[in-house]
Order: sequence, then structure tokens, then C-alpha cells
Amino acid sequence: MFISSCFGRVGNLPNHPHRLPRYTYILSNHRAFRSQPYPQPNTTTTTITTTTTLPNTNPLTKPPLHTHQLQQQQELPNMPPPALPVLPYLSQESPSALTRKFGPETANYFSGSPLNRLSWLRSDHLFLRAAFSHASARFLLINNLGPMVESKQEDGRLAFAGPEDVRGLLGSGEEVFRSEEEVVGGYDSEAAGKGERMVVFLGVDLVDEKNQQQQQEGVFEWKEFRGRPYFAVDVTPREGDGEEGKAKAEELIKKMEEEKGHAFLSASPRGMGLEAGHAAMYGQARALVDWNARNPFCAQCGQRTISVHAGTKRVCPPTDKGKDRAPCATRGTVSNLSFPRTDPTVIMAIVSADGTKVLLGRNRRWPQYWYSTLAGFQEPGESIEEAVRREVWEESGVTVGRVVLHSSQPWPFPASLMIGAIGQALPGDGEKIFLGHDAELEDAKWFPLEEAKEALLNGASNLGEAAPEGYVEGALRLPPQTAIANRLLNAVVEGWWTMPKI
Repeated sequence: MFISSCFGRVGNLPNHPHRLPRYTYILSNHRAFRSQPYPQPNTTTTTITTTTTLPNTNPLTKPPLHTHQLQQQQELPNMPPPALPVLPYLSQESPSALTRKFGPETANYFSGSPLNRLSWLRSDHLFLRAAFSHASARFLLINNLGPMVESKQEDGRLAFAGPEDVRGLLGSGEEVFRSEEEVVGGYDSEAAGKGERMVVFLGVDLVDEKNQQQQQEGVFEWKEFRGRPYFAVDVTPREGDGEEGKAKAEELIKKMEEEKGHAFLSASPRGMGLEAGHAAMYGQARALVDWNARNPFCAQCGQRTISVHAGTKRVCPPTDKGKDRAPCATRGTVSNLSFPRTDPTVIMAIVSADGTKVLLGRNRRWPQYWYSTLAGFQEPGESIEEAVRREVWEESGVTVGRVVLHSSQPWPFPASLMIGAIGQALPGDGEKIFLGHDAELEDAKWFPLEEAKEALLNGASNLGEAAPEGYVEGALRLPPQTAIANRLLNAVVEGWWTMPKI
């Protein structure tokens, strides 16, 4: 199955050191991992980069790159900085043995959230109440799955509401968060049928203990954790909310837009240029809000379910207003509780047997000259490597031999995990293209690496958007740097796939 969602928009996003050659490492002014593993969502991060040749300290391993591979990388001119997250726990003065052997880890767009999810505390209603009610708490408002941003002009940063803004719509922390036993025991189908006002706990931006200014501002504290809590709230006005509930949602949206100057983006990835950390926060919020909206009924018995654990679990209550409901296997023998789903999807750059070309395909709905890497859903009982080989053969007729995993990208539209791989076609008949198996592709071609390199430099942008400056009409067009397809093609052009692997 060919995935056309490999195109996303590049906005005005912060610089990122990922365009450095393989023999580089990053020295960053991020906070130390022990006290604060992530940068703050509202802090502009400055990254200092230093290029250093890494010695091969292990005599039992080969150097990370051969001379011709270094030359191949250095021939690639500097590209525009990709909108990718900086992961401070990967920015080390002394790179690990894994980094020396395999090169830097690739962090893709929609990953690298600045929040610590503290996932085991989602079931602790006392923690959730305290976090929700704290003055430092911030709320990402979601309207029709689109996030609230600073303004129509400044749409690269999320905007957040405060506790006083959402209290009229949601009520107090005691009203929003109750124990699972209380929620399940007090289930009322009539109230549930009017719709849930979904509130999702995203995590806490942990405080850097070395930052004295932060300590003076007053932060939320829970046991050994100190920081600012973040939640997502679905404020979409719905008829099922009743007149009062719908009016409150509309009033809050109006207040945010007219009084505070904020705006709501559309839910489409094509119109989004959020900076990296904010994109990751939105991706988490969108996926969970959407999952809850899509799953109001039990997969076992068909009765209504209810959300618990701050939006990360749904249960089928045994009673309705104190009366027994119809039996359901999730309450006994099966224990098939409902948790958020993630759909594994393989996406792959396939190089020719001689390493001089890359296989690309195009969907018939795409504009002229647009191509991308092949992709498709991984099936049950199938390894990632097997899925890569099957999808490539079904879509293009090409037979793939060796497959190496490169990186992954969360893609919350609605709930995919893009698993990026690089594979190499078998020589001879293995490289022959045949589109007769699966009719999804309009075309598939082998492109010389030099042509792909040129397209990465001058032809990469969001699907349907104008080409970058320097593009020549009729040349190859490719996805932007926010798409993992772009990262895979960069890896192929740079010679990443020729590096020695375990």
C-alpha cells in the first residue's frame, strides 16, 4: 500500500545540526539529562556545534566511514536546515561506542517532545488533580483536531491557555479527574451519550535545578518531580454537548481568538509548520484526542466505553447508573482493555544493486514531477524487513535483498509509526520494474543519485506548494525535510547505507 502522507510542510523552524557530516558531534547548551531531559516548550534553544574527527578507539571495529564515503558526503553542499528536533541526551562531549560505529541517531519531525510523559502517573487521580489545578499548568486547545497557535501570522509556535481560561468549560480538577473506580462505578450512559470533553495529560516540562530564575517563578511539585504540567483539551463545539456545553466551547474559542489574538490551524499536515518540539507535543495530543473520538464503543460487546487515565485508556463499565449492563468479555476472561493504537508502517529508500540509483514512485493524484519513497502498512506476523521486501515487490516488482533500519517517525494522521529503512535491490532481473501486481502506483523509476541530490537541494517542498528557489521546471520534486522520506533519501545520497552495521 503506497502511503501518500510522506509530505509535510517546512515552516520557519529552528536550526538543527543534523546536516553535519558523519564525523561530527554536537556540544549543546541544553540542560543536563539527569535533572532535565528535554528543553522547555517556550524556550528558544541555541545550539553550539563543534566538528571533530572521532578516533577509532576500538581496534576490533572498522572505522565508521571509508575515505570514498567521506568524499561522497563532503561533495553534498549544505542544505537548508531541517526542522528536526535536537535531542540533548544524544549531544555528548564523548560520543558513545554506538555513535562511533553507526553515526549520529536521526531524530525526525514529530519526535523529540520537550515533555517528560511520566506515564505511570496517568492512573493517579490525585496527581492529575494537583497538576491540573496548579497555576503553572498549561493547556493546548484542540479544535477539530487543529492546534491553537500564537497567531495567524506566527503559526510556527503553539499557544497555551491557562487554568483560569479552561475552568468555565471543564470545571475543577476534582470534577475532571476521579479515580478509575469512581469513573467506572458512576457511569451514566445518558451523560456519556452527550459526548466526552476530552482532557489528555501530555506530561511535565521538568525544571532545570541549575536555572535559578525558574525556581523563583514557582513550579508544580509532586514527590521528586518539579516542573510545568501540560494538558491537551478538545474544545470542538458539538451538538452532542448540549446547548450549554457547546456555547461554553464556542465562547472559549472566541476568547482565545479575539481577545488573545490566537488562531487554530487546520488538522492537515500539509498546512503545518510547527517548530520541532511543539510539533511533537501536538502530535501526541492529536493522536490521543482522535483515538478517543474514534473509539466510543467497546470492540467486544458494542456498548459505550468511557475514558480513564487522562485519555490513555478506555474501559467498558459493568454498570449503568447502578444497574448491570450486558456481559462483556473485557471484564473477565479476555481482559482486552482498549488502549491507543499505533499502526506500524514501513517506508523505504531502495538503492540499486550497484549503488548508483534510488527507486521512487508516484501516486496518480500527485502533481507532475512529484515522486517519493515507497511505503505501506506492516501486516500481522511479518517482520519489518519482510514488510519492506513485500511492499516493494507488490508495488514496483523490484526484488529487495538486504534491508537495514534507519530511523522512525511518529505520524499522527491518525496513528502511524513510520519505520524508515534502506534496502538494496538484487542485481539483474531483481531491478526490473513491473506495476501489474498492485495498481496503487502510477509510475516507478530508478533515479540516479545525482538527480536525487539535486532534487533534495532545489526540489523539496510540501505536496502542492511552489518549488523552492533554484528549481528548474520539469526536474524531480521530493518531500520536504519534515518527512522521513526526505531523511531516507538524504541518507542514501550521503552514503549512510554503506556504513558497517552490526
